[in-house]
Amino acid sequence: MSATRTSAPGSWIESPLLGFDTETTGTDVTRDRIVTAALVHSVGPGRENETVATWLIDPEMEIPQAAQRVHGISTAHAREHGMRSADALDEVASLLAEALGKDVPIVAFNGGFDLAILENELRRLGLPTLAERLGHDIAPVLDPLVIDRGVDRYRKGKRTLGDVMAHYGVQTDGTMHTADVDVSATIDVLRAIAAAHPRVAESPLAGLHQEQIAWHRAWAENFNDYLRSRGKPADVPLTWPL
Repeated sequence: MSATRTSAPGSWIESPLLGFDTETTGTDVTRDRIVTAALVHSVGPGRENETVATWLIDPEMEIPQAAQRVHGISTAHAREHGMRSADALDEVASLLAEALGKDVPIVAFNGGFDLAILENELRRLGLPTLAERLGHDIAPVLDPLVIDRGVDRYRKGKRTLGDVMAHYGVQTDGTMHTADVDVSATIDVLRAIAAAHPRVAESPLAGLHQEQIAWHRAWAENFNDYLRSRGKPADVPLTWPL
């Protein structure tokens, strides 16, 4: 756990947050599938203020060895113990929609990936997407990766969840790449960023969501320029979260 922090009076950081993370069969949001999902409802710093829900899912396809090395879940284990994708992901989407309907923000590190693969899975399964359940764009979303890039744009080095945790002095009490541990760590990182950059905590949720759209676009345009300079495809999406 990280150190005690202060926040702006009346800030969203003092209100409930719903963390979201997935572990998957791979990194292609159009073809890969979700193997685990976790939602962590947090009402304040500390694990005693968190309620955790997790799902182990049979992705109905082979889990590649590379993915197994990341999250430790084999095809056999998922098939034997996992829920049907349709049942599990309908539950996950329903809970996300319920939270967003109450203006409880979704907190997800590199959340565009998790939301995109969820929406594609729901379409594949013939279920209403999260956006369809809401009747509008998915918002508010708080992505510590996007926020960190926005408020500390020129910091050198990688920005994996572990790297950002280290930068802000956040420690974990579990194994990373376990969906629920990653979610709790992501919420801790968000609170640490808000403490280090008070204007993040002082921003209204709707405004902060819009700022992230601009921050992501600026980063993506710059990164695409870098890819072009290296003769690589400049295919990083400019839109966020989807």
